[in-house]
Amino acid sequence: MSLLDPKTWQPVGLSGGESAVVEPATGDTLATVALASPEDVAAASEVARDARKAWSDTPYHVRAGVLRRASDLFAEHAAELREWLVRESGSVPGKADFELRVAAQECYEAAALASRPTGQTLPSEEPRLSYTRRVPAGVVGVIAPFNAPLILSIRSVAPALALGNAVLLKPDPRTAVCGGLALAAVFAEAGLPEGLLHILPAGAETGRALVVDERVRVISFTGSTAAGRAVGEAAGRHLKRAHLELGGNSVLVVLADADVEAAVAQAVWGSFFHQGQLCMTTGRHLVHASLYEEYVERLAAKARSLTVGDPYREPVHLGPVIDAGQLAKIDALVEASAAAGARVAAGGTHQGLFYRPTVLAEADDQAPAYTEEVFGPVAPVRSFATLDEAAALAATGPYGLSLGIVTRDTALGLELADRIPTGIAHINDQTVNDEAVAPFGGTAASGTGARFGGEANLDAFTELRWTTVRREPAGRPF
Repeated sequence: MSLLDPKTWQPVGLSGGESAVVEPATGDTLATVALASPEDVAAASEVARDARKAWSDTPYHVRAGVLRRASDLFAEHAAELREWLVRESGSVPGKADFELRVAAQECYEAAALASRPTGQTLPSEEPRLSYTRRVPAGVVGVIAPFNAPLILSIRSVAPALALGNAVLLKPDPRTAVCGGLALAAVFAEAGLPEGLLHILPAGAETGRALVVDERVRVISFTGSTAAGRAVGEAAGRHLKRAHLELGGNSVLVVLADADVEAAVAQAVWGSFFHQGQLCMTTGRHLVHASLYEEYVERLAAKARSLTVGDPYREPVHLGPVIDAGQLAKIDALVEASAAAGARVAAGGTHQGLFYRPTVLAEADDQAPAYTEEVFGPVAPVRSFATLDEAAALAATGPYGLSLGIVTRDTALGLELADRIPTGIAHINDQTVNDEAVAPFGGTAASGTGARFGGEANLDAFTELRWTTVRREPAGRPF
């Protein structure tokens, strides 16, 4: 039985027109989805606010049961959801399977949260019981991007629901199905009561309406740093919390004692997985001077060996980038970097939306593909001579998301990691990692810190309330 029946999946009553869901690999239209207007945000938030009270009063084991059932459904409908992820977002099947596995894990971990928003008894100078407890935040707004649409939606939707909130989810219209409508179908089948999850595919104007709506008390945003700044500013003006997971230009540092072959195997995954369209993609490669030439040669050879094509119809390593606008940005950054002196050791070409994995040697501060977030399959490589230089280069720039260090001396790797401010660090691994049990988030221009995963979800989607109880009313001097 199909989970995503085109006759039933569309949200009812959206007034923002329609949008075609296009397969990047072919240009074919896969579906037509209804879009949400700013007025639809107001209507949905009103319904969500009214529905939330009964849901937050629902016993925790019932809420947990819905989340566990949702997890099972991601496995039961894996084949159908995988096809949508591959065709709609340009994912290779392995990446789609990773998203489905993480989505199931996120739901199971969220189910465990339902019984964990515990409080603390406090000492008091008064004759009373004094304690804290966590209460649902209310209505949560989630704004999710196109690149890992299922993960980047479910990681906020699942814990927010488990903790007794209602959710308004605005997926990117380019991935409205696997980033939004699929979640609605899963949770409806899992038994989530009506009115608690609203899918509002739309662009920036509707996103702004979601951020400023007075009934929405928490915003969970994943996207570019520029857009995140605007979201944070608007949320601040309306005195609501905004959890921002933004861009990155993450570094892989290869120390002098590293095994070059092993380091390159990490680097290829870090820079080229899902066409480099991930916030934690390895955007800068810092390699000790003694290994630099061999590293560039091996990395370029590996890049040339990778296959690029339609991931739905043939076995390939890389699929298409999401659209022509993204392709133009990637191509412009590569061309500008070559003009600034970087050497194109591999790639730098494309056919349609299929961009070849690209290696830029001799990259430095003059190469925009080195200093900026490319969001494409581009690996700029730069050498360093000393640990001090490596630390300084890695810490330079506005971002602070993920870090990878390759070395045989793990203690040295940890020491170096402590000198480079990032939200995530991996020793003897590349920068692209994610687990439902781990906190995820960056610093500086990469966001407002770890706001997703594990215990961080309790802080993200609940309020801490202080309560006191006396046997008799307190006497006061007036």
